[in-house]
Amino acid sequence: MVEHGDIRVVRRGGSKINFRQPVITNDSRLLLCASGHSVKVFSTSTEECVHELRGHTDLVTGVVVKPSNHLQAYSCSLDGTIRLWDFTDGILIKTYDIGYSIYSIHTSAFHKGVVFTVTSTISDKKSESFQLVAVHLPQSGDQLVKAPELSAVISDVSSNPGAIVFGRGGEYIASANGLHLEVFFFKKQKTYRFFLKKDTKTGGKNTFMCVAAHPKDDCIATGHEDGKIRLWRNFNHQKEYTYSTLHWHSNAVSSMCFTPEGTNLLSGGVESVLVQWRYNDVSQRDFLPRLGAAITHIAVSPDGALSCTSHSDNKITIIQGIKVSAVLQGLVTGDVETDLMVDPRSKALVLNGKPGHLQFYSLKRDKLLYNLDIVQQEYIHELGLQQFKVVKVAFDASGNWMATVEERKQKDAEQELNLKLWAFDEQTQSFVLNTTVADPHESRITAMCFCQAAASQTTMLISASEDGHFKAWQLHDGPSCLCDFVGAYRGLVPHCCCFSADGSLLAVSFQEVVTVWSPASWELLATLSQPPKAIRNLCFGRLSCSKYLLGTTDDHLLCCWNLLTCSLEWSTSMDISLLLGDPLTENIAAFCCHIMPVYLISIGPSEPRPVFSLKAVCSGKVTHAVFAPREEMLESCEESSQWLNHSQLYFLTQCMDLMTFTTKAEEEKLMASSKQLLIDDSVAMTPFYLLLGKHRKGESGAAASGESAGRPPLPQGSGAVKELLRTPAHVLPSTSFLCSMFVKSLLVSVGDASEESKPAEEEMESEKEEEDSEGDMESSASRPERGSLARRSAEPAAPPLTKAQLRELRRVKKLDHSWLTGLLRS
Repeated sequence: MVEHGDIRVVRRGGSKINFRQPVITNDSRLLLCASGHSVKVFSTSTEECVHELRGHTDLVTGVVVKPSNHLQAYSCSLDGTIRLWDFTDGILIKTYDIGYSIYSIHTSAFHKGVVFTVTSTISDKKSESFQLVAVHLPQSGDQLVKAPELSAVISDVSSNPGAIVFGRGGEYIASANGLHLEVFFFKKQKTYRFFLKKDTKTGGKNTFMCVAAHPKDDCIATGHEDGKIRLWRNFNHQKEYTYSTLHWHSNAVSSMCFTPEGTNLLSGGVESVLVQWRYNDVSQRDFLPRLGAAITHIAVSPDGALSCTSHSDNKITIIQGIKVSAVLQGLVTGDVETDLMVDPRSKALVLNGKPGHLQFYSLKRDKLLYNLDIVQQEYIHELGLQQFKVVKVAFDASGNWMATVEERKQKDAEQELNLKLWAFDEQTQSFVLNTTVADPHESRITAMCFCQAAASQTTMLISASEDGHFKAWQLHDGPSCLCDFVGAYRGLVPHCCCFSADGSLLAVSFQEVVTVWSPASWELLATLSQPPKAIRNLCFGRLSCSKYLLGTTDDHLLCCWNLLTCSLEWSTSMDISLLLGDPLTENIAAFCCHIMPVYLISIGPSEPRPVFSLKAVCSGKVTHAVFAPREEMLESCEESSQWLNHSQLYFLTQCMDLMTFTTKAEEEKLMASSKQLLIDDSVAMTPFYLLLGKHRKGESGAAASGESAGRPPLPQGSGAVKELLRTPAHVLPSTSFLCSMFVKSLLVSVGDASEESKPAEEEMESEKEEEDSEGDMESSASRPERGSLARRSAEPAAPPLTKAQLRELRRVKKLDHSWLTGLLRS
């Protein structure tokens, strides 16, 4: 057994970008959001991830822009640290060690050098309470600074950041928790508390869900569980306070936010509708409906140009005015009914997305490519309503066909099943519905797979069901599907099925019996039994191990059968939750449940030979994993990581984090590439743009080649210019100093000082001589040399140069190009 060596488990995506409220920068160009253990910086115009700020060792719980410097931001985490970032360059400036887990962070321009955080206070072992504390950030030149000075502000607060807000620029802070609202005034150092009853007479629920404060007036807006919004005034008096009620939402108000000028109040909830209330006239409302999923957070840019909403399907919608301008879609998290699949064409990860959809997710870019509507029915947001959901998906080897299974089970009706076959359309570059088979089986489908043989002339799909049968479907180019065979074995229920690599064998497990069939004649070739427990997983060996068939049982056994002798080759006790094979190598991955290691096994002739072992891969059970082919093999790969050469293993944790195995060298290479300068493709094609080496390959046409034939190629990028752009702006010299240097480099100087001292009379004489010599040059150009007469006879004659062109040519030859040489050398 080979230990893990330099192989490590890293996060490759899937982290929630809707976990906390996003932040839009002052110029509305960038958006910051917490994503797992890092902070992602997106462009609001291109939707691309510009930077990923990594450094925290635990979940990031909040991001805010530094009030005194709009180019820097604070982030907090459960690892007990607050980190200060230069998010425009992706640089970590300073780390403040608090020593306690931080659940949210809040800042105010009224309090300089102080941030407010929510930390945990364990009153007893059964319950956990939270408090708002002020953290004084010490001034120090060190990058890691201890911040031990903490002072409590409000006790018993909510861990939800949306329930705490500053008012009137930081004069007071309001906190809503449960059924009470608490307002603390900093100048008076006085707290006012207001309570509501649990249930009203009409049955409404008064629990506080979120809070927002008007930027200029003394007004606090609170959202409640029953969908009502209350506007509180005169809250600086314990008994003379008043509030008015607004009501549109049918369920709990999840988030609220005032615009920077305070003219509008934005609210959202499970209805997927952004409601805009007029502050001076609350009877007037504007709506932005059909945003796709429940709204969890709302944020507005400081200049009021943009607003954004976070949604429950791990999406951030950027809104300009009353129109959606951009959508940042992460990996949709939720119940994964289908297995993880890889699209053979786009190499994208395919799994359940929005309700009734499949999402195609780019593993390389950590970005959603598109959603495919499978159910093709409008999803109704209503609790207890049974709707169609996608439970199975499979692809053929070429990626031309995709099969899906959708089901809906109602209480007083039979289960509805639909088998849909999708064909890839070259024009739209997506899958188009080809055939729908209603009720393909009498009961729910337990397994489905395509024949992956490359030499197969027909496309075959196998589906197994709890009705005791498995069916073979023949797919054709037209909109038709033929059931070619229906198989069964002694009335037992089939659980899983798989094809051999060459497609000559089909294995179907019927409880504790494995049956082997010939797809050519549908003859039952052999039965392999392993009593007394049922078979859970089946996997054929590949390449030199194609004669072996592996399976796992409910009594925690991993069995290997030899298909040539139809006998059990070996078995070992192992509680395996997931078994899958690498389609490009002989390796088979097995995820073990109770002790949480992962074993990658290369099948040998007599016994398993583990080539890789790693314990404590993640917390919880791994139920979904997939091998994805690599675009290029690893460089300088060690023996312990040879199994990573051709494919990369991805798996989903219970927290819906997409993890993978990688080597130290590969991770360092990815980190280095992420720090390189990124330039948007929409930048204008200017000389300064060309100096950065951002050329387009398609522009080297015949016209460009004719003009640049006699001059050296442009530089592929100046190291000095790149270093200048990488350097943070606050450590660069003044703009006037840099501008003068750049302008001086563009000036053309006379090369020889002696030529400058020549009298003007000599220059006039030289000009006359040049004019006289023009005629000689023209005559010499019109008389071809004898030696080149035969060669030029076959070529078209070049047009003679005019006097103005000759004069311009001589002037260009005298120019000093030494500044360009120095630029190229740098």
